Amino acid sequence: MGEDKNRMLRGELYRDSDVELVAERRHCQGLLDTFNATAAGEDSARRAILEELLGAIGEGSWIMPRFQCDYGYLIRMGRNSFLNYDAIVLDCAPVTIGDDVSIGPRAQLLTALHPMEDHELRRQRWETAAPITIGDNVWLGGGVIVCPGVTIGSNTVVGAGSVVTRSLPEKVFAAGNPARVIRAL
Repeated sequence: MGEDKNRMLRGELYRDSDVELVAERRHCQGLLDTFNATAAGEDSARRAILEELLGAIGEGSWIMPRFQCDYGYLIRMGRNSFLNYDAIVLDCAPVTIGDDVSIGPRAQLLTALHPMEDHELRRQRWETAAPITIGDNVWLGGGVIVCPGVTIGSNTVVGAGSVVTRSLPEKVFAAGNPARVIRAL
């Protein structure tokens, strides 16, 4: 394993232009091209591609096309979970989706970060990533954006269009930009 991939996996500054990382993203995109081109009713073909692509996908879980991600193998999806149309998962760090999770259309789970304080590092294309964890029985409405380093507690609901910039506890309804807890569930 190359140094940039090691740095990425450790959450340190790395360059995504590294030859190994570029090759891994191209491999992932090839699988996604095939997945996204499947016809309605080709559930077993879709499942086989997801099993090859993802780090784990639990029994009864499924993803609707059009699906996009960077690497695939850093995504772990529990049992009976659902990722709706047009999802984007930037998985430069682990993305863990629990059991019985429902994620609405056009959701974005974004682990990638770029240096804020040092514009020279940003200009040189250095980046980092922070993991995202979504607990069991979570519902993310359509268009929800989950930012790097966020954990969403089990049994939590996030309203459509919300931008989750900070971790959320269990059993709450949160909404807004930035998302804030509206009430306990």
